[in-house]
Amino acid sequence: MMKQKDERISCAGELLAHIRTVKMYSWDKLFTQRLNKRRELEVKHLATRKYLDAWCVYFWATTPTLFSLFTFSIFAIMGHSLDAATVFTCVALFNTLISPLNSLPWVINGMIDSVISSRRLHNYLSTPEHCSSELTISSDIVKDDFNRNTETIYDPTTVIIRNLCCSWSSTSTVEPQIILRDISLQLQKGLFIAIVGEVGSGKSSLLNSIIGEMSVISGSINSCGSIAYVPQVPWILSGSLRDNILLGKGFDTRRYEEVIQACTLDVDISTMIGGDMSHIGEKGLNLSGGQRARLALARALYHDSDVYLFDDILSAVDSEVASWILEKAIMGPQMKRKTQLLSTHNLQAIYAADMIVVMANGFVKWFGTLDSFLATPYSKISNPDSSSAVSATSSQKNKGPSTSEFNTKDVLDNGSVVDQEEQRDQTEAEGRKEGKVEIIVYKKYATLAGWSMVFLIFVSAFLMQASRNGNDLWLTYWVDSSSGTNNTRFYLTILAGFGIINSFFTLGRAFSFAYGGLCAAIQIHADLLGSLIGAPVSFFDQNPSGRILNRLVCQESSANSAIQKHP
Repeated sequence: MMKQKDERISCAGELLAHIRTVKMYSWDKLFTQRLNKRRELEVKHLATRKYLDAWCVYFWATTPTLFSLFTFSIFAIMGHSLDAATVFTCVALFNTLISPLNSLPWVINGMIDSVISSRRLHNYLSTPEHCSSELTISSDIVKDDFNRNTETIYDPTTVIIRNLCCSWSSTSTVEPQIILRDISLQLQKGLFIAIVGEVGSGKSSLLNSIIGEMSVISGSINSCGSIAYVPQVPWILSGSLRDNILLGKGFDTRRYEEVIQACTLDVDISTMIGGDMSHIGEKGLNLSGGQRARLALARALYHDSDVYLFDDILSAVDSEVASWILEKAIMGPQMKRKTQLLSTHNLQAIYAADMIVVMANGFVKWFGTLDSFLATPYSKISNPDSSSAVSATSSQKNKGPSTSEFNTKDVLDNGSVVDQEEQRDQTEAEGRKEGKVEIIVYKKYATLAGWSMVFLIFVSAFLMQASRNGNDLWLTYWVDSSSGTNNTRFYLTILAGFGIINSFFTLGRAFSFAYGGLCAAIQIHADLLGSLIGAPVSFFDQNPSGRILNRLVCQESSANSAIQKHP
């Protein structure tokens, strides 16, 4: 059943991750059918499990009555006379068996689930640590490499790549496809390196190899110092804007203000209702693409790393904002003596770089200074226009105070600021009710299970308990010396009748509980899925996907099984 449950959870997660696309193309019925098919397979196993549980319930519930019948029948047939001390001592002993027998099937189920979960965790936890000898962080190694292979002055915060071949990590037995081939680079501290090339040439892969996200097939990567990485698709936390920038680091007012100004976030913050404490939705859904990119950049700058890796971050903003970010952030005063690698197609960034790396088909085709780059055929990759190519130095000299005003206006005019209406779509706190369960909850559950089934459950439960009490009363009558009769067969016949009646109604009670709980579980899932599919997009903005998925998994699991524990 866990396999089918995992498939349903995976499908539900896919639905939540792409809910906007689903609603835009009206794929509601399609995804509902996909989830229902997986739910049907899960329900088949759930039904088997519930009916097995019903048999377990039957056996432990009939234990006192049946044990009394067999024990006292054999005792009487052997010629012994029953007395109150013997009878009620035995009945009390038989009743103590109910609790362990009730718990036994649930213990077995728990053990089975724990074994399966343990196997899954073992496969994950037994995965070897990513500690490759080819990827090291050692100042001694870097120092030796520099002293042996270069004439430059040694500086520990550098990256040395030698004869590197990489592929993306894979657990399959298929031979991995080599993405980067024979890469050799030596990057000194304080240099701004632009990585250029066509789409799919390996620019992003080169950055990922430096941070250890690719499998090293051959060669080596030696790096020192802390590394900050800003990907093309920024990772945004569900929290305030300040929390996303600090990310657990202490608050430094001066550096914080410098960073948000360099990334033009001060303009956005000024228009937000809560300022930098405004809540950002899950994955930054209530932010524009440019805002997400600048927020990720601000986080990297605030943490003051030694090496910065920027993966085409300027493509998410317009040309004016890109110029400001290049001047004030990437090449700003905070980045002095920092090593920076920027994957880009931006002409201004290419002309401002100290060194340029040309990538093609996973190879480094060329590496050198800007002057040398302009003299090579590779300069035609970007087809630069000399009128738009400005160096960082000239940019800083030519742009005065009006630059800030111009960029502020540009950011506002291009609509990259979160609307005040968007700011109201904050994540709602999860509501929880504590205390006794309200009567309306019982009514709702009874409606889902079916009132006819509820009536059958109550009748069978009442008659089951009545027959058990009748069994005990008959034993009392039997041992009563004033009854005036010693007809053992008569007493045993009546006692057997109570035992058969009790067994019959106990069986009906157990299976009616199982069937009613199964019907309720099916209906709860159907209603929950229908409400989820029909919910507006704002609902998914205000509620994290993890919370919604928890309702589809954990809470529904409780509805699937909890009712059977105490029938």
